[in-house]
Amino acid sequence: MTTNTSLVLSQRPSGPIEKGKTFSLKSSPAPTEADLKDGQVLLETLYISFDPAMRGWLDDRRSYIPPVQLNEVMRALTVSRVLASKSTKFSPGTIVTSASGIQEYAIMPDSQVEKAYDLPQGGKLTDLLGVLGSTGLTAYFGMTKIGLPKPGDTVVVSAAAGATGSVAAQIAKIAGARVIGIAGGEQKCRWLKEELGLDEAIDYKSPDYKQKFKEATPKFVDVYFDNVGGEILDMVMARAAQFSRFVMCGGISQYNSAEKKGPGASFFNVITQRIRMQGFIVFDYITEYDVARKQLAQWLAEGKLRRKETVVKGGVRSAEEAFDWLFTGKNTGKLMVEVKGEEGGARL
Repeated sequence: MTTNTSLVLSQRPSGPIEKGKTFSLKSSPAPTEADLKDGQVLLETLYISFDPAMRGWLDDRRSYIPPVQLNEVMRALTVSRVLASKSTKFSPGTIVTSASGIQEYAIMPDSQVEKAYDLPQGGKLTDLLGVLGSTGLTAYFGMTKIGLPKPGDTVVVSAAAGATGSVAAQIAKIAGARVIGIAGGEQKCRWLKEELGLDEAIDYKSPDYKQKFKEATPKFVDVYFDNVGGEILDMVMARAAQFSRFVMCGGISQYNSAEKKGPGASFFNVITQRIRMQGFIVFDYITEYDVARKQLAQWLAEGKLRRKETVVKGGVRSAEEAFDWLFTGKNTGKLMVEVKGEEGGARL
């Protein structure tokens, strides 16, 4: 009998995710075609997406999506293959995306499954979770709908070597802006400048990074795409230009903190510099996904967008290690776990 290995939530963390405590591995009989009801599909997981937002889904508080419940399979976006179907929308063999979670097999209603769209020239299956998936869409809408960069602007992106930040920074460059990326480590900063073409890259692990950031922003900051919050947000707010736009996408520096910290005295620049700060969720723009994907795919095919992936081998059993990579910054670009996917990417 085929087994289904899954990762379930054992206890809610008050701070960092703790290996062996927050989650537990569960083995159960894999679902079969006989278990399907009308309108359902049986999926075999190929790749699992790992994103900072997943930490927020563990907290039992009001948010844009209900929290994962105790003893429930951990929610995650996936690329999967349809093994069996009782749906008129999908036939066996179809490649799909869904939020089927961290498990090897899943039964999903067809209303919560999306057929994979055609990949552009040079595209690959993992792009469905990365540059052409939720992270690419998040970068696209945050930058084009809220940041609105234009030639002559100074744009700053934190976590710029991450999945969302790297796309957001490149979109700002396509718009003609001067772009500064903030990332952790010399290797990531070199990648931002040498391969992505950013104008400056600030290593926040450097002891004098605040002085370097000040020197890199002589005309202050017109657009800030924030993925980290905390001390970095405070630093950028202190350098905000008049009528600057702050795109509040995430706060990964605070997700695992028992005590959340925000900006200090620089917050008053919201008043004095008339900063517009706006948070958003990618779902806000769901009716525009097709337009955004078409543009992202075109940029990718033209070589205007580059991406990097960190693919963790080992399937569902390596999921806890992948969470560690995510929150300690060991990955560059999009982080995912390969379950039954193609070869490629960094490995544990």
